[in-house]
Amino acid sequence: MKKIALLAGTAAILCGTMAHAERGSDGHLNILYWQAASNLNPYLSGIAKEVEAASLVLEPLARFDENGELVPWLAAEIPTLENGGLSEDLKQITWTLREGLLWSDGSPVTSKDVVFTWRYCSDPDSGCAAAAMFEGIETVEAVDDLTVRVDFSEPKPYPYTAFVSSEAPILQEAQFRDCVGSRIAQCSEQNMHPVGTGPYVVDEFLTNDVATFSVNPHFRFEDKPYFETVTIKGGGDAAGAARAVLQTGEMDYGWNLMLSPDVLESMGTGGPGEVVTVFGSSVEYLFLNQTNPDPALGAERSTAQAGAHPIFADPRVGQALSLVIDRAAIAEVLFGETGKPTCNIVPAPEIYASTANDACLTPDPDKARALLEEAGWVDDDGDGIREKDGIKLSLLFQSSVSAVRQDTQALLKQWWSEIGVETELKSVDASVFFGGDAGSPDTRQKFYADVQMYTDNSKGQDPETYLAHWVCNEAPRPETQWQGDNIQRFCSEEYDALAKKYHATAAPEDRAEVARQMNDMLVQSYTIIPIVHRGIVSGKARDLEGVRLNSWDSMIWNIMDWKRKKAE
Repeated sequence: MKKIALLAGTAAILCGTMAHAERGSDGHLNILYWQAASNLNPYLSGIAKEVEAASLVLEPLARFDENGELVPWLAAEIPTLENGGLSEDLKQITWTLREGLLWSDGSPVTSKDVVFTWRYCSDPDSGCAAAAMFEGIETVEAVDDLTVRVDFSEPKPYPYTAFVSSEAPILQEAQFRDCVGSRIAQCSEQNMHPVGTGPYVVDEFLTNDVATFSVNPHFRFEDKPYFETVTIKGGGDAAGAARAVLQTGEMDYGWNLMLSPDVLESMGTGGPGEVVTVFGSSVEYLFLNQTNPDPALGAERSTAQAGAHPIFADPRVGQALSLVIDRAAIAEVLFGETGKPTCNIVPAPEIYASTANDACLTPDPDKARALLEEAGWVDDDGDGIREKDGIKLSLLFQSSVSAVRQDTQALLKQWWSEIGVETELKSVDASVFFGGDAGSPDTRQKFYADVQMYTDNSKGQDPETYLAHWVCNEAPRPETQWQGDNIQRFCSEEYDALAKKYHATAAPEDRAEVARQMNDMLVQSYTIIPIVHRGIVSGKARDLEGVRLNSWDSMIWNIMDWKRKKAE
């Protein structure tokens, strides 16, 4: 708590008060997120392409800096025991807004907007992507215009989840009051053009294409942001984004340049841009569907009503798939210095990193074959594909379009074929795969496949909310408009009990122990298979200053401080 109190005292430095030039004096900023945003409401998806684009406009009470440390944002300070913001029984936290905050339409930001945001996301019919961050809240009350009191149903030793990070910003009640419950995804104007408190306002938004922004005239820092206008262009691929920043200079910043190390090295030499990498807790995972995705099941496919997956109901199959993966080879060849082989859901910070699963770092194809034989999967007809009870060991494996991901898919297909598993590969445009469109059959949430692969990570250094993704009720389903973070539909009463224990555990060492237990339970369920602990690679113009990449929150979290280097 003392560390947080010290950070609160340095908020002015982190939010930026040093003069550079007049607001907007650096002209236009071009950003390329090749995974295009589908909307500008992070509560609809929780995926980076929406969350980060929206972070130019929508802001939380507090967020995490580039080191994963908590810093105040719309709040005047971080509530602690020392400053009286946390109650002694840890059942209450009181936030105080900065004075003079205005929405971009000129109206005042009040505690009622914070209360509304809680009601908006906690409505059981909303399918809110950040629902886990609001778990355990009993009431949220506006004490006065600037003061918000949050009461928890039980002691909450780590209360910095709701209203914290770019995934849980404050919404304007006046704009969103008619968009609660089942209407959350139907308010197109609000979701595409939110009113915010951030450095920019939305001028134009085209779904899965481009968003244009201009300076928020009511932004709280008179000399910021330094760029007058911003364009976030979507579409294309990582290679095109890299070229646009590193070689041609068309773009000032390119996000998530997921390319092989040799390609990045060749592109990043001698051009107008440079490669920058930041490590946090991001991991490239395989998710193994625990429900039946058979199209014949219609609306029930990939839901609990469809029943258990006909292949993965036996965890030995998932274990066999994991055993043949050469994680070190994938990390070295496809990620280089930006990837490390891992066996953990939470690989960082070190206190949370388990060592119980390190055997996964050594492939063992013989053991994998023995497990499949033991489970009854045999190749009786000699076609190289195992079968059991008339079912072929054949998998549909999908991921987003990315050269590195397609290369990874190809390697996995080859290794799995060597133990008698047939694999059909599918790649989906990233804007669709990571989109929140409840009507699309190709989103990661729908999971109309057997296996899928992508990266996810926790926000901030404490993974309580992140590990809560895998409680039973977080599974995406029609009733939640297919929102939810338990992508593989894992469900365990024991795991849910650990999540509650984590929620109530205070001592840092004890919290870390519970977190490791949850990590190990997930890994050893073989419903989710970690492969590579990833650094997030970006490209930026060499004359772009003030960029502090942040994998714990939004990569562009401090965009108000970005500026163009002045010619000497």
